[in-house]
Amino acid sequence: MNEVIDDAALLAAELLARRWLPRKHPRVRRALIEADMWQAVQERLAQVGLRLVDNIYADHICVALLRNAETAVFGEAGLDANNNLELPRDAVSLLVVLWSLIVLPKRERQSIRATTANGDIQDEMFSSDKPMPSAAAVSPVASYKALLADFGTQLGKKMRMDGNLKRLEANGFILRRGDDIVEGPLLDLLLDYDTLAPRILDGALGDVLTRVRSQEAEVPQVQDEERGA
Repeated sequence: MNEVIDDAALLAAELLARRWLPRKHPRVRRALIEADMWQAVQERLAQVGLRLVDNIYADHICVALLRNAETAVFGEAGLDANNNLELPRDAVSLLVVLWSLIVLPKRERQSIRATTANGDIQDEMFSSDKPMPSAAAVSPVASYKALLADFGTQLGKKMRMDGNLKRLEANGFILRRGDDIVEGPLLDLLLDYDTLAPRILDGALGDVLTRVRSQEAEVPQVQDEERGA
């Protein structure tokens, strides 16, 4: 059987095979521009209980289960659990901490730059469309040493945290570059920003984020003083 596969089917198949794709991928770019192709991909995926996941703040797209398919796939116990990736509780806690340290400030930077770009466009007679700044361009870096110092005791200490970081990296949430921890393809896709952000900002982690931002703001000032000296 040698049937021709259309682009919508190819994109759906590639997402299933690779788990995520960059927005710059040719078929992904076409789907993001052409409503008919986007709808066709959604319909193909819906036939097997899946949906496309995308937001303008992320550099990738992925697939996830449709809500009405979750119970059938995982059962009631799966829905009541922390997650359906079989992450232990302390790994989920670590994921939330990293999401808070990386995604929250990234979203803020993207919004500020997008607003500035829109203001600049008003002054240009022949302006081109200026897209949302990419995640890679503005996403902050979390320090492993700082993470261990600030949260190591609560998250199982070094050995346990190292194991959970490997789990998160294997699942596409983060990337490791030596001592640096950066945003992975799924960090800003599979966690619900609208639900999670208010809980974090109004909760205990809000104080931690305020302290981290203060420390980041002090670094350039110290460097400038050293240059002056």
